[in-house]
Amino acid sequence: MAAPVLSIVIPIHNEEPAILPLYDRLTRVLESLAKSYEILFVDDASTDRSFDLLANLVETDGRLKVIRLRRNFGQTAALAAGFDEAAGSIIVSLDGDLQHEPEDIPLLLEKIEQGYDIASGWRKHRIDNAVTRKIPSRIANWLMAQVSGVELHDFGTTFKAYRAEILKDINLYGELHRFIPALASFYGARIVEVPIKNVPRSAGASHYGLGRTMKVFFDIITIRFLLTYFTRPMHFFGKWGLLGLLSGGAIMAYLLVYKLMDFQRDLVAEHGPLMVLGAILLLAGLMLFSTGLLGEVMIRTYFESQGRRIYAVREVRARKDGVPHDSGR
Repeated sequence: MAAPVLSIVIPIHNEEPAILPLYDRLTRVLESLAKSYEILFVDDASTDRSFDLLANLVETDGRLKVIRLRRNFGQTAALAAGFDEAAGSIIVSLDGDLQHEPEDIPLLLEKIEQGYDIASGWRKHRIDNAVTRKIPSRIANWLMAQVSGVELHDFGTTFKAYRAEILKDINLYGELHRFIPALASFYGARIVEVPIKNVPRSAGASHYGLGRTMKVFFDIITIRFLLTYFTRPMHFFGKWGLLGLLSGGAIMAYLLVYKLMDFQRDLVAEHGPLMVLGAILLLAGLMLFSTGLLGEVMIRTYFESQGRRIYAVREVRARKDGVPHDSGR
């Protein structure tokens, strides 16, 4: 059986009221595209009847697949499970609560067909609460754009279309699914933003709230480090380690000269805090240097043992007959 062109990945957790309407609307849209497709629902250990409904649908639709996780691992893990199982050359992900309209899928696919690697949805007119969702989201998106250099207005939405080969270069963990475009930019992915509709939930309750803001902030720091220092951790830890060693060394050298000038001086009584500061800076600098060296060893081991590459090839062109290309001379 030939692999489908499209794979639709939908993570769900307790979305029983939305499943059947979503499936009906989704299949109507996909049938109209005249492309082979598969639909993958990833049930992140729902406690309602979500899995039962999906299991019944599988019996009637050979293009539908349901992946049930052993426990609630979170949305990033659910997406990763769907991406790993997807067989299509183009993968579209969206939420299962009907806040993403399946009718917008052709808009994303149009950009992929134009040559982009990622078409990211943009909830240009959000209907969420201003205090708990809109304002924190706007701040987080601005910070993420500054940190990653990827000019997107909406990193948080799951509604995106990808070329499958782009996702192969990205390992998801934690809650990094919302930052896939930033991670993909490390490998030179071409990214475009597409305005999509944002509608209220038809049923159920949102799984996100104001408490997620701090987690997003920590993720932003992680992304900054990964994008800038992932393959060269010594460049980050080394500079701070050097600063600590130089500062601590300068302080201790000053105190040594001060003591040599008069052996009767009591350094602990006169400059006790300064001595402690110098010792702390020396130790901190040494620890940061050691961390940087260990990081370099770990990165080397990671790439060599996994057979990973530090680059990504967009395409390779060559004459089929093996004749060198004429450079135009």
